[in-house]
Amino acid sequence: MSPTDALFAAALAVQARAHAPYSRFRVGAALRDETGAIHAGCNVENAAYPVGTCAEAGAIAAMVAAGGRRIAAILVLGDGEALVTPCGACRQRIREFAAPGTTIQVAGPEGLRRSFTLEELLPASFGPDNLGPAA
Repeated sequence: MSPTDALFAAALAVQARAHAPYSRFRVGAALRDETGAIHAGCNVENAAYPVGTCAEAGAIAAMVAAGGRRIAAILVLGDGEALVTPCGACRQRIREFAAPGTTIQVAGPEGLRRSFTLEELLPASFGPDNLGPAA
């Protein structure tokens, strides 16, 4: 199985578990960390809309909880005709753990639709390197 196929399979599996009773728009995300481990997350909505969680945030939290510290690649899977790219907040979340050249793949149920670099989705970004070495 190719690295992209593995990310797609993980995102597809977790998308089915999304908690999206309000929008009915299920999203799955899977990322590969610096060790090659795959971490997945799905969107989790809440009746108080602002406190929901995006799939990308869930995948990043799973990575950090497992000890991962760098995103090597991430795939976001959503239904519909339009590309389901990370929202602005998730682009910044990804930037915290990824370099500008990191690949962000966007998929639909049929497979990969398009690939971007983080720099393409979040140009001239502010990231950890702007603040100096981490303590």
